[in-house]
Amino acid sequence: MFKYIIIIISLLLSPHVWAWTPTPVHEYTLDNGLRILVKEDHRAPVVVSEVWYKVGSSYEHLGITGVSHVLEHMMFKGTTTHPPGEFSRIIAANGGRENAFTSRDYTGYYQQLEKSRLKVSFELEADRMRNILLTQEEFEKEIKVVMEERRLRTDDNPQSTTVEQFYATAFTNSPYQNPVIGWMNDLENLTLSDLENWYKIWYAPNNATVVVVGDVNPDEVYQLAKKYFGPLKPSVIPKTKPRKEIPQQGTRYIEVKAPAELPMIIMGYKAPVIMNAEEEWEPYALEVLAGVLDGGSSARFMDRLIRDTQVAAGAGAGYNPYSRHDSMFLLSGTPTRDHSIKDLENALIKEVSLLQENPPLKEELSRVKAQVVAAAVYEQDSIFYQAMLLGTLTTVGLDWRLSNQYVERIRAITAEQVQSVAKKYLISDNLTIAVLDPQPMKETRRSTAPTGGSHAH
Repeated sequence: MFKYIIIIISLLLSPHVWAWTPTPVHEYTLDNGLRILVKEDHRAPVVVSEVWYKVGSSYEHLGITGVSHVLEHMMFKGTTTHPPGEFSRIIAANGGRENAFTSRDYTGYYQQLEKSRLKVSFELEADRMRNILLTQEEFEKEIKVVMEERRLRTDDNPQSTTVEQFYATAFTNSPYQNPVIGWMNDLENLTLSDLENWYKIWYAPNNATVVVVGDVNPDEVYQLAKKYFGPLKPSVIPKTKPRKEIPQQGTRYIEVKAPAELPMIIMGYKAPVIMNAEEEWEPYALEVLAGVLDGGSSARFMDRLIRDTQVAAGAGAGYNPYSRHDSMFLLSGTPTRDHSIKDLENALIKEVSLLQENPPLKEELSRVKAQVVAAAVYEQDSIFYQAMLLGTLTTVGLDWRLSNQYVERIRAITAEQVQSVAKKYLISDNLTIAVLDPQPMKETRRSTAPTGGSHAH
């Protein structure tokens, strides 16, 4: 590992690194508003095709939370042309794989196929963009699947329950207060009409982006998209409300009591993202800050909290700059048996304070930046990741060209900028703390919920 880091650092210092021109992305827009992004990658005769819709849990309101995720499940229940199960059967028959995902800010569907089968993906996705069959019978089956998924992955999981309660406490009026899967009471009262309205509003070509990466010709992809998606009618997309989170006025603290073996702490500071930062460099400085604290075996958490003081059995830091609304800079951890949750909380806050008092060392910045370069190099090996990055940026409202600027922007961050964002955002008035207080373990009930991908079909 040490040898690997040294090699990457030497690459980072080389004047030739990242002197190459990124593979171009070809962008098209159909008359009905559908955006198409195509990136060539001819290393293997395969293609990834993704359809991204600008809708997720952050578009929902109380009473219908979870509707985006339930609709994702229902997208596999057939159209006027293809009966239930036919979509997945056709993809499998063509040697492909497929799945879907719902997040706060988007819902996406993807297939990975041999390059000549792209038309299969386009025909199926265009069909279900406007023609799915939403029947009461299938809805009643699938809503039970989703509720069982919620029981299995959240209600019966103390860590997930704590995370859910953390976000519900940290945010007051931001839509990020609600879980993607929805609150159980809302799921129990969701109706077929709710799904029909949601589908009619948001599932339209002028609210979607098709991303294709692989061994393809961009102009041929465009012509194929015109053939299958071009005839689809656009809809009137409502303008979303800002829903800007109100300022926090002091630290918020919650305790979650649940059957568990070990305690856990989550500490989150409200922080800006690329979409709305006061200074465009701030999100990148927060990324570097997370790397200083938790970026491998030489990072501060591993070195000081786990190996040295042994106050933590595990500790981490995380931050995601790609979202529509303000997000969180997160710290988390589990104490060792010889230390309390309060000991770990104090240790985490101390590490933040040290960065506020003194900027990170030169070698720390070099390590983090080397890791960014290494990750960027290896991520390009995956056509799926390349497509995911383009789709994420576009769908949250950012310019996909940021994907080509990320490395240089990280490399430009100074130690003083890292210290600056620590002092500005990692303050008690922005802080929410959630603690999992373990209760005696109960007998785990057997669940029949699916444990596979994002959807069941």
